[in-house]
Amino acid sequence: MLHSKTRWQSPAADSERISELARSLSISPLLSSLLVQRGMDTAELAQVFMDGGAEDRHDPFLLKGMAEAVPRIQKALQEEEHILVYGDYDADGVSSTALMIYLLRHLGASFDIYIPHRSNEGYGLHNHALDWAVQQGVSLVITVDTGISAYHQIAYATELGIDVIVTDHHEPPELLPEAYALINPKLPDCPYPFKGLAGVGVAYKLAEALLGSEVPEEWCEIAAIGTVADLMPLLGENRSLVRRGLSSMRNSAFPGIRALLSVGGITMNTVSAVNIAFGMAPRINASGRLDHAGRAVTLLTTEDAAEAEQFAGELDLLNKERQLVVERIVTEATAKLEERISRSGLPDIIVLADQGWNVGVVGIVASKLLERYYRPVVILDIHPETGMCKGSARSIPGLDIYAALSSCAGLMDHFGGHPAAAGMSLPQGKLEAFDAALNSYAASILTPEDFVAVTAADGEVSIADLTLQAALELERLAPFGMANPLPRFILRGAVVKETRKMGQEGKHLKLVLQQDKLTIEAVAFGKGPLAELLPDGTVVDVLAELSINEWNGSRKPQLMLQDLAVPKAQLFDLRGAADAVKQAAHIQELLRTYSGSRLGQSAAVFQNSWTTPLRDLKGMSLWVYDEAGGISAVHQPEGTRDEEGLSLLCVLDMPESPEQLEALFTAFPETENIALLHSIRDGRDRLQVPTRDHFKSLYQWIATIAASPTPEHEVLLRLSRQSALGVRMVSRMLDVFDELDFIERSGGTITFVPQPAAKSLSTSEHFVRLGKTAEMEQYFMEGSRSELQEFMLSHRLGAS
Repeated sequence: MLHSKTRWQSPAADSERISELARSLSISPLLSSLLVQRGMDTAELAQVFMDGGAEDRHDPFLLKGMAEAVPRIQKALQEEEHILVYGDYDADGVSSTALMIYLLRHLGASFDIYIPHRSNEGYGLHNHALDWAVQQGVSLVITVDTGISAYHQIAYATELGIDVIVTDHHEPPELLPEAYALINPKLPDCPYPFKGLAGVGVAYKLAEALLGSEVPEEWCEIAAIGTVADLMPLLGENRSLVRRGLSSMRNSAFPGIRALLSVGGITMNTVSAVNIAFGMAPRINASGRLDHAGRAVTLLTTEDAAEAEQFAGELDLLNKERQLVVERIVTEATAKLEERISRSGLPDIIVLADQGWNVGVVGIVASKLLERYYRPVVILDIHPETGMCKGSARSIPGLDIYAALSSCAGLMDHFGGHPAAAGMSLPQGKLEAFDAALNSYAASILTPEDFVAVTAADGEVSIADLTLQAALELERLAPFGMANPLPRFILRGAVVKETRKMGQEGKHLKLVLQQDKLTIEAVAFGKGPLAELLPDGTVVDVLAELSINEWNGSRKPQLMLQDLAVPKAQLFDLRGAADAVKQAAHIQELLRTYSGSRLGQSAAVFQNSWTTPLRDLKGMSLWVYDEAGGISAVHQPEGTRDEEGLSLLCVLDMPESPEQLEALFTAFPETENIALLHSIRDGRDRLQVPTRDHFKSLYQWIATIAASPTPEHEVLLRLSRQSALGVRMVSRMLDVFDELDFIERSGGTITFVPQPAAKSLSTSEHFVRLGKTAEMEQYFMEGSRSELQEFMLSHRLGAS
């Protein structure tokens, strides 16, 4: 049994509305259901969503402040004023700055750009940058993707004689800066109908206001990058901008974009919003995280192909370095957290800090720990000289992290953010109080249900629904991103027909799933080790996205696995493992990694004669079989709770008797998974289901060998040689003869009884027990996995 990482939720379907929409637009019920769930439940709304329409584009002068900004910029152009474009260091800020460069070049303006350094300066408009601007002769500053909160800095600019036009999209504070013009669709009195523009989207509207219909179509490529990278909703005008940008990008004239697509291994003529999110944006962001974002701006604005290739290569290397830095910090942070968990349990809010944790990537680290532990996470870098801590937080839906930080605002020098993510700085001396205050606040807000991750699915389907035509149809919903995610489907009761690892070092997983004689391939990136838990014949439930696999000119539907569950108890057949203890620990770790947050206890059972060290079985309770046919615990790990249940039972030695097998299942009646790790006995050393012919032959040989008292060990050896039966088998048969008085045992010798009283073999308890033990051993030694699973299930039900 494998638990899914998250709880899957599928919306209730309005079958009547879905059927009506499918009929009116001549589309499949699958596509129709997705449109209805996304709120496009009429033919008109659905048509616009799939194909676009004029209503997706709005007059830029509906943006409050635009009417003041445009003539001020035109005045600056006429009087040849020097303009400063002030941006931000993330992908949206980089894209916004690049777009303004293209606009000002087009207008023939005199301009400079300024982007603060993430680590050295931090976010926002800075007075020292304004001082530098004065020295450069700047009289007009245009901010992009920043500035809406820069009340004091803009007042300082005014003192310096600089006008500031703010273009931003972040939430406006109560105290707005007194800028020459504020352009932000989220301003409370802004009549602009679409509030979801990215910073680059606002910059694009400024370009529209200045150029009208003459805005080059290829500028949508820049707008698409920032919009997708900043996780803006791909609805309304954003959807139109990104769709147009992707269309242009497939034949891009920008050397920088072509080079960026190339280093990311992205096929140019099929580039998608997903490629931007996972291929282009991380490389652009790496520039601002580990170096300076100016390098990414140069890449997006260069007209030289060779320079573009150079900068794209540098960003690619920076991104690889960023990945290594993140991996190192995640490893260090996880070790710190696990140590804390071992002492005092998992906190409601995880707060971790250390020196050398690059402040540019701590947000990514927080996201990765949140994914693993499903708790709000705060990761901070401690400056080695000043002791100042700077960090980022990521939260779960049940906790507004901005509200949590607000509850202990007095402990921080600075903080900001929104319900899901935030940033903060505070002295190292206040870290302990900060941690305690956050967890105290969380304890009053969070419930056990909040710690169970939920994933929204788009419906339950069968393999019959997942055709190539269906996959092609889903493309009509693209571009996919925030507020319009890639559709995810639940497929239940599929049988694994084939499992294999693929990629370097078997990092990835490929399955062939079958349902009602139909099959489909499924791929899961980064889940190669999961193959060991999914032998052929396993019945699984999966959460997956439908895609198209193109190879050698052929196209077929393919699932991209997002989550997986095995709803029934599993038997892992590892009989004869070279190192049973190591394998047990390995299976335990696999289950911990791939079975969500609901993993219970683990146990290992073995015979009293076990000599191999068991120190590798950390966190397992250890049990031994006893001679009386029972089973007893010899070690229980600290913190074990009975209510957790048993997720894994590792059988290091098989039971020696039916009584021991029954005791095993009595002790562990609800085991989710059983791993058989016992050794395989040599054929002659195995018991056989006894027959009358076995006993008849043996009786005749005993008459010859033990006519007079003979040492029992000698009888055993001679009978074993003559009968081709193992010594264990012969010994058990002698127990039967002894019970029936066909032989006499005395002082270590055996004597044949020539004329015993007639008795049936079936009256012997040893004979019946030998039959049951031999049958059990046959299953444990020779049975197939499915035979063993059925045998053990029947005995477990009998025991319970």
